[in-house]
Amino acid sequence: MVVETMKKEHLSVRSAMKEFEINDHKIIERWERIYLEEGPEGLSVERRGRSSTGRPKKLSKEVEEDLLAEVQRLRAENEYLKNLQALVLEDERRQRRKRR
Repeated sequence: MVVETMKKEHLSVRSAMKEFEINDHKIIERWERIYLEEGPEGLSVERRGRSSTGRPKKLSKEVEEDLLAEVQRLRAENEYLKNLQALVLEDERRQRRKRR
């Protein structure tokens, strides 16, 4: 109503503040911006606080199973590589001892 009255009666933000007894010019400017960008319907949307991304959507059973299988495979691969590294280091130590 404030923004529509401003448009209809060619009121400035300051004049609208006085007429509607609003103490903060920023709120009227925000309403005006929303009105210009989204029309009157944009002002009916509640915009309090930070916008929420909400809870993450549930993954499908198939995707979840694929991800769990990949995690298991990667854990096994990490364990294998750790064991391989330990064997290589042990082999290098043995070869150094033989050279001495």
